[in-house]
Amino acid sequence: MRVYVNEKPVEIFSGMKVKHALISAGLLKEIESGKKVYDEWGNEIGLDGELSEGVKIFFKPL
Repeated sequence: MRVYVNEKPVEIFSGMKVKHALISAGLLKEIESGKKVYDEWGNEIGLDGELSEGVKIFFKPL
């Protein structure tokens, strides 16, 4: 399925989590630097958050 990380399309398998999308996008280090992940409506989501087709997630600094 396709999700979007900071507007970049990322292909992941169904059932994968936010953490997997970040790894696929090469952005897991952003979390280590203290940034949080949010959905397109501004809700904070954890690394174990569920994803579905077309979901958009973004980083915001602390």
